[in-house]
Amino acid sequence: MNSNFSGPKLFTFVLSREHGYAAGVALTSWVALQYMGVNVMKARKRFNVDYPALYASDSNPQGRLFNCVQRGHQNTLENYPQFLLMLGLGSIQYPLISSVGGAIWILGRLVYFQGYSSGEPEKRRYGSFDHIGMFVMLGCAIKTVYDIVRK
Repeated sequence: MNSNFSGPKLFTFVLSREHGYAAGVALTSWVALQYMGVNVMKARKRFNVDYPALYASDSNPQGRLFNCVQRGHQNTLENYPQFLLMLGLGSIQYPLISSVGGAIWILGRLVYFQGYSSGEPEKRRYGSFDHIGMFVMLGCAIKTVYDIVRK
């Protein structure tokens, strides 16, 4: 039986100084999440929203303000796994470009959070530029995966 399969191809990755930037962006994202979480805790106390309630009830006169703060944080948490995946995959081959994309994403999420936390949910759109950062990282991730599979 003739087989063209010669076994798995191995790749060696060498970490460069630029990979440190990607690690720094990942750590910075954690700090940004902690900042948002602390603000949710402060809002929980300020607007009298007790645990385990995730959101304030409609009977709470300041519930909308709390829910805006909570939603800004929660939406970032919902997008965080994709951010980490794109940053991680993209930075294998393109650590500097992926790091820049990651930094843009973090800044966009902070602006998004601040806008949402204002109590005027439409102001969250000021942080929409976070998508630019995500698409940069996505492009790097796709190209990295393509290059690995193609070799």
